[in-house]
Amino acid sequence: QVQLVESGGGLVQAGGSLRLSCAASGRTFSTYFMGWFRQAPGKEREFVAALTRINTFYTDSVKGRFTISRDNAKNTVYLQMNNLKPEDPAVYYCAANSAYSISYSQEKNWAYWGQGTQVTVSS
Repeated sequence: QVQLVESGGGLVQAGGSLRLSCAASGRTFSTYFMGWFRQAPGKEREFVAALTRINTFYTDSVKGRFTISRDNAKNTVYLQMNNLKPEDPAVYYCAANSAYSISYSQEKNWAYWGQGTQVTVSS
């Protein structure tokens, strides 16, 4: 069982930056496939970014602005969000799975989820 706890959400002006953190329990964190999803009001939850030990994956709308990374010593995955735009506000969720899935953009392929953290962008 893996428990995920997100933090770092908040209110930021358009063009600003935030860094989300996701602390994970478990002794095998370094082997886990980790990701971030987001859900805006009235919309379905969507994939944002993911990483294995060495590879990263991003949805097109955040490429060049968001960076996913991990610190295995701290059992933590991060999402650095720069140049935030009006379309970025959402509840951001951390996700984990014991193995990589080629269909990583689909929620059903992720076994563990955090409770979410709110990101708000003011114009």
